[in-house]
Amino acid sequence: MASSRRQPRRPSRAGRVFKTLLVVAVLAGGVLAARPVWDHFHPEPAELTVRYRTATEAKADAVRPWLEVFNTSEKTVPLSDVSLRYYFTADEGASYAFNCVEAAMGCSNLTGAVVAMDTPHDGADHYLQLGFTGKAGSLKPGANSEGLEIQLYRTDHKPVQQTGDWSFDDSKRAYQDSDRIPAYKRGALVWGEEPGGEAAEAAATPAAEPVVEAPEGGFFDDFNYRGPKDTALFKHGWLVRTSEGGPGIDGTWTADGVSFPGDEKALGGQVLNLRAATDGTKAGTEQAALGSKKAEFRTGTYAARIHFTDKPTTGENGDHINQTFFTIGGSGDKYSELDNEYMPNGGWGALGPKLDTTSWRNAEDGDRVTRKHLRSLAGWRTVLITVTKSSVTYSIDGEKLYRSGSDYAPRADMAMNFNTWFVDLPFTGERAWDMKVDWVYFQSGEKLTAKEAEKAAKGFRDNGLSWFDTLPAA
Repeated sequence: MASSRRQPRRPSRAGRVFKTLLVVAVLAGGVLAARPVWDHFHPEPAELTVRYRTATEAKADAVRPWLEVFNTSEKTVPLSDVSLRYYFTADEGASYAFNCVEAAMGCSNLTGAVVAMDTPHDGADHYLQLGFTGKAGSLKPGANSEGLEIQLYRTDHKPVQQTGDWSFDDSKRAYQDSDRIPAYKRGALVWGEEPGGEAAEAAATPAAEPVVEAPEGGFFDDFNYRGPKDTALFKHGWLVRTSEGGPGIDGTWTADGVSFPGDEKALGGQVLNLRAATDGTKAGTEQAALGSKKAEFRTGTYAARIHFTDKPTTGENGDHINQTFFTIGGSGDKYSELDNEYMPNGGWGALGPKLDTTSWRNAEDGDRVTRKHLRSLAGWRTVLITVTKSSVTYSIDGEKLYRSGSDYAPRADMAMNFNTWFVDLPFTGERAWDMKVDWVYFQSGEKLTAKEAEKAAKGFRDNGLSWFDTLPAA
């Protein structure tokens, strides 16, 4: 008898394809689900590693990270492709600045900026971003940048509080890896962790920046320093005068009148302030001066943004005060000196306000040519001295004031100097005078206008260059 059961139907081709795809999907889902576990145990090797140490406690006069960047990839990495971030929480209402104390590739090749975060996180609402110029060189596989010594500080010069700062770790007294200091290569995060986790990384990763270069044969400073004893000030080529001698009241030069206060209107957020103070007696008098250590300047453009004043900051007016930007070098028949001397109340028998522009050939013989300009210069001024082999031209805010000829052109390399001093002490009573300098820029062999010098200075700061010296080594 024939069976009443039907033979099983064979699955259609479409059904077989569907089941196959279903199995593949299940397997693929398992692989995708397992991918984070795989990535955790098989991470991509970091291209760079940042090592860090510090010698400061949580409360200190400045944040002082020492940093090293290691190339842990198999390819040479140009340092100009690399940037670093040091994260911190700013003390309430404080503004910050930084300087480079030491760098194997030279502080002239380091750039930086203090940035307020759009979205603060635990341990950070600001960061210091560091970068490198094209002349910083490259790191071969396995090589390191060697130590970068950085100072980050409040511009009111009060102590910093680092407790809880994302990148600060006072347990690292010797160099150790620090994933709290992220490193980027051409804008992509390649090392470390940012506060806020992966979402913050995606939002905060910087875009690749164009390569920054400081011009050859130049010197620039916008005076980001902690004070007259800041190690960076000396390493950047400056000396605070404390020696005996003139001009002014002999034996009264002191570091007490040299400071670097915060100034929101200044290009780099700080100014050099030179204070001369007196009670009318020699014993109660202090004069202030800052000058370059080396005589390395001659032909080219000397530019400085200076705030002159016609009145004392405190006390009674009437002093024969001298606010000066000058260069000096050589001796004997090679003696060279170029002066801008502003005296709001006059001096040496002449009335003020006046500016004396003077080119010297021989100080011992009094051999010089000079021009007196009777006008007030109170306020911010861009002061230029333009030097060629055949002439010296003095100008203020783009206005040519005086030109001396080839007989009084410098015959030796010179140092640059700023000072504030008393010609004499005509009366008693306490008073103080302040001269401020926003920035100074020298460019060898070029004749710049005031506008060109101002544009260059702003460009340096916009690109994170607060100091450089690219003059040929002696």
